[in-house]
Amino acid sequence: MSKQRICIVGDGLAGLMTAVVLSQIPGVDINLIAKKEKKNSDKRTTAISYTNYKFIQENIVKLDNNLFWPSKNIELFYETSKEKINFLNLNEVNSNLMYVFENDKIKSILSKEISKNKIKITRKDIKSLKDLKNYDLAILCLGAKSNIYENITKLKSIKKDYKEIAVTGYVKHNFKSLNTSQFFLKEGPLAILPFSKNYFSIVWSLNKKFYENNSKKIKEFVEYKLLEILKTKKKSITVSNIQSYPISLNLKRQYYHKNILILGEGIHSIHPVAGQGFNLVLRDIKKLKEVIKYYAGLGISIKDSYALSDFYNSRKPENTIMGLGVDITHNFFKENKFLDPIKKVILKQVSKSEFLKSFSKRISDKGLY
Repeated sequence: MSKQRICIVGDGLAGLMTAVVLSQIPGVDINLIAKKEKKNSDKRTTAISYTNYKFIQENIVKLDNNLFWPSKNIELFYETSKEKINFLNLNEVNSNLMYVFENDKIKSILSKEISKNKIKITRKDIKSLKDLKNYDLAILCLGAKSNIYENITKLKSIKKDYKEIAVTGYVKHNFKSLNTSQFFLKEGPLAILPFSKNYFSIVWSLNKKFYENNSKKIKEFVEYKLLEILKTKKKSITVSNIQSYPISLNLKRQYYHKNILILGEGIHSIHPVAGQGFNLVLRDIKKLKEVIKYYAGLGISIKDSYALSDFYNSRKPENTIMGLGVDITHNFFKENKFLDPIKKVILKQVSKSEFLKSFSKRISDKGLY
C-alpha cells in the first residue's frame, strides 16, 4: 500500500506539534501547509502537566529539557476585602506537577524537527476545502476563529463571550524562589508562571470595559498589582512583553466532516483560568496518533476508515466536560453578592480536604482518563 497523505494546515504550536508527532507513524506522508505571510513572534508561555511533558519527551528526540521549567508547588489564593486566603497548596516531592515553556523557543525546536523529519512545508493560504481534496486526511489547526470551520461544523457549538481580555507578559525578578500561583482577585484571576530562575510570566483575565478604560496604562497597572500581591518593592520586578487577547468559550459539537478534521483551539477554546487549554490539545494529538497508527497498521485507508469517528468519540466527552468545568470554576470565583459571604467558609473546607488535593492533581495531570 502506498503511503497515506496527511496535511496539517497551520504552523502554530498545535500545528507544528501535530506534524512532528504524526510524522513518526509508519506509512504516512506529512505535508505542513502554512500561510504565505510568516507569523510574528509569540512572546507567551504555556503550562503543561507532567504526563503531557513526558509525551513531548517521547516524541521529540533531541529535546532540550532546560527549556521546560518544572514546578513542584502550586498555590491558590482568593482575595476578600480584608485578605488573600491561601486556600489550596498542591505539591509533590518525587516528581513535578507541571512545566512551563516559552512558546517561541518550543516552536523553534519543532521547526527543526520538521526539517529533520523531511516534512514538506507548503506556504499558501487555504481559502476553500477544495484545496485539500488530494489528501487522505486534512487536519485544520487554524486557531479558534477560522471562517473555514463553518464548512465543516453544522451543529451549533457551545459558546459564551466572557467579555474579558487576557493580559499576558513577562516579569523579571530577583527573588530567591517563586512558586507557581493563581490569585483569584476582584479584577479577575491572575496566574504567575515561573519559566526560568529570574523570570515568570503572567496571565490576567480582566473585564473588557475595565481593560479598555485602562489599556494605555495597563503595564503600570500590572506592575502595581504584582507589587501588592508579592509584597515587594518596585525595583525587584520589571514587566515586559505585554500582550492581550479576548476570552471566549467555544466547544464544538462536531469535529470533522468526511476526511477533514479540526484540531486544537478550533474544537475547544476555553477560559485560561485553569491552564488546561494546551493540555487538552496534547491529549487530542496523542489520541489521534494512536488512532491513525492503528488503522495505518492494518493497511486501511484513513479516508475509508472509522479513524475520525473513533477520535471524536474518545475525545469529545473530556473536552466538553473540562471546558464546562473550567467555566464553572471561573463563575464561582467571580464577584457574586449571594455567594461571596460563604466562599470563605467553603474554601477553608477545601484547604483541609486531602481528597480534593489528590483529585485536583490527578485531573490536572491526566485529565478525566
